[in-house]
Amino acid sequence: MSSPHALAGLAALGQPTRLAIFRLLMQREPAGLPAGAIAEAVGCPANTLSSHIAILARAGLVRGERDGRSITYRADVDGMRALMSFLITDCCNGHPELCEFNGKQSSDCRCTPPSNTKKRKR
Repeated sequence: MSSPHALAGLAALGQPTRLAIFRLLMQREPAGLPAGAIAEAVGCPANTLSSHIAILARAGLVRGERDGRSITYRADVDGMRALMSFLITDCCNGHPELCEFNGKQSSDCRCTPPSNTKKRKR
């Protein structure tokens, strides 16, 4: 994946309605949803929804399959995997396995978030 493609994916997900659409479609995998059901679920007019879905599709995060007159939209899981892979490729000095994205972090990982403890002023 190229940097411009990754930026398009991140920009697409950086808008609240598009993020809601993508999250909804991820929850509905693999069946997907027709446009009307998506619009109702996220509270978006049909013409605006069409624009949001087009942006997500160009970013490689959503795909549509025509069935007669209706289109069923699905999250493009492979597109999301590619985006996530792009983001973690350089993690931990080229060793993304050190970050163990399963909720626990390796002691060798330099990607740990800063602690939330605050020092008191005296």
